[in-house]
Parts: sequence; C-alpha cells; structure tokens
Amino acid sequence: MNPEMNTWMQLLLRWAHVVAGIIWIGQLYFFNWVNAHFMKTLDGPTKKIVFPELMPRALYWFRWGAAWTWITGLLLGGLIYYHGREAFDGDYRQTSNPWLWLAIVLITMAIGFVIYNAIMKAVTNVVVASAISLVLFAAVYLFLEHIGHFGGRSLYIHAGMILGTVMALNVWMVIWPAQRKIIAAIKEGTAPDAALVASAGLRSRHNTFMSVPLIFTMISNHYPTMYGQTYRDICLAAVIAAGFVVVRLLYGKSAKVTGF
Repeated sequence: MNPEMNTWMQLLLRWAHVVAGIIWIGQLYFFNWVNAHFMKTLDGPTKKIVFPELMPRALYWFRWGAAWTWITGLLLGGLIYYHGREAFDGDYRQTSNPWLWLAIVLITMAIGFVIYNAIMKAVTNVVVASAISLVLFAAVYLFLEHIGHFGGRSLYIHAGMILGTVMALNVWMVIWPAQRKIIAAIKEGTAPDAALVASAGLRSRHNTFMSVPLIFTMISNHYPTMYGQTYRDICLAAVIAAGFVVVRLLYGKSAKVTGF
C-alpha cells in the first residue's frame, strides 16, 4: 500500500475508533455510576414513564458505540499489525503468515467468548467465574506470546482487543437482548424477569471493570518503557489489577453521590 495512503487510513480509523469508544464507554459509566442509582430513587409510576423513554435512547448509542469501536479497532489493528507485519517479534515478522494469525486471533476470540459466556452461566460464584475467565485470558495472551511470537507492543494491543471483543459481545449478545425485555416489562407495568436483570447487570459491571485496563492498552503503543521491557507481562498484569481497584473505588464513590 502507498505509505501516504496508509498513514491517512490509520489517522481516520484511529480518530473514528476514539470517538466511537468515547460514546460507548461514556454510556457504560453513565449506566453504572449514575443511572443505576438514579433509578432506585423513582417510584413505580414514575419509573414506568422514565425508563421506557430514557433507556432505548441511551442503549442505542451504547450498542452502536460498542459496534463501531470494535469494527474500527479491528480494521486499524489489521492495517497496522497484520498488513504492516507489526504483530510479530524480530525475525518472525518475515517468516510468520500475518493473515493466518489474524484468522487464528479472530477464531480464538469468538470461541473464547462462548467459553466465557458458558462459565458465567454455569458457575454461580461470580468471583470464581471471573477468576477462571482471567486465567483463560492469560492463557490466550501467553499463547500469542510464545506460540505466535507476537512482540510486546502487539501483545498489549491484542490484550485490549480481547477485552474489547468480550465487552462488545456482552453488549450485543447479553445486555441489549435482556434490556429489550426489561424495558417491555416495565412499560407494561409488570416486574421484569429477575434473572434477566441480574445477567445484564453482571455483564455491565464486568464491562466496567474491563474498560480501564482496555483504555490503557489503547494508549500503550506510545510507551515502549512498558511493553518493551523484560517484565512487560507483569507490568500488564499490574495495570489490570490497578484498573480493577480503581473501578471498585469509583463504584463506591458513585453510591455516595446524591442529587441536590
């Protein structure tokens, strides 16, 4: 590809990716740290009016923000890391088949979500289920590192791609279908299915916890002091842990914020 065209495409895709990401993650934080507490203050008749009017509008931007964040991210990643062979470390840039590895990554992420989804449905203890999912995430990361010979910069970005894919699929495969039924029930004046409410709420919280590490991976390509060092894997694990702690603190803060 013409280098100038490549640069322009990267610029436009990155711009679109960031804008779509702001729309998506902004709505995610609104749902978890503002709307969840606000809705608890409403009585039944008021909620019957507010909820069906507010949620479809907010969920529209939420789900399409997720979709376009994922699409532009995939296109940008394909352009830089596969077309440009930046995914691989050292000599493997010339010997590895980039398009084969892109297919492997996409299939792995799809299968990974199916497994993650099954775990979250089968294991009743949320902490245990989440821990199993994190172990599987680490296994995929190590697979890309040691079998795929992905470089440090690429590993960080692909960690973000994995998190972003799980988050986007949570939106489209779990949260949005559940919310449609919840909205319909409230609009009719009936109690929504408690299992649907719990499932949508859990995946939304998972997405919130994953979002802070995800944002770090999006900007990590500017910082070789992180991805280029010997302890890069430990550094990324520390970032993920720190991100989870920050989100937990923000959840606590959100519960204390009140209206005037």
